[in-house]
Amino acid sequence: MASIIAAFSKPQDAGNIRAILRKNGYEPVFACTSGAQVLAAAESLNGGIVVCGFRFEDMVGEVLFDGQDIFKMSREELRRLLPSSFDMLLIASPAKWSKRDTEGMICLSMPLKVHELLSTIEMMLEARKRRKRRKRTRPQERSAEEKELILKAKALLMDRNTMTEP
Repeated sequence: MASIIAAFSKPQDAGNIRAILRKNGYEPVFACTSGAQVLAAAESLNGGIVVCGFRFEDMVGEVLFDGQDIFKMSREELRRLLPSSFDMLLIASPAKWSKRDTEGMICLSMPLKVHELLSTIEMMLEARKRRKRRKRTRPQERSAEEKELILKAKALLMDRNTMTEP
């Protein structure tokens, strides 16, 4: 089963989400209170889901972006830094997130209902399983070198055996 990281700036919030998930059979669940802890935990895991709040104390700051826009690092920055094997579930008030800010994330609005959290986690885990299965069954793409080698071998066989391509 995929690992779950509960990441909230308040330790009590992270602990509460962790307790809810563990009580409902999700293991392992890691509780983190900073973006740095999330990234460290993610590096040691094979993939999973990060359930997080709106921002982390260690990841909020202002950075000049493209010489014009001020960009606040928060969950978007965390999402960018996470390994691609992790999905992100954002739990926050709808007033705090917009479509642009939440690209690549699934969002649940506050106040949180336990059954919504559990069904969303289950949906995300099923989607991960489907992606894994699809990736396994899809034939691997050949490199340009391999394609060229196959074409040469085919041409050689056609020439030696006086065959046509079909």
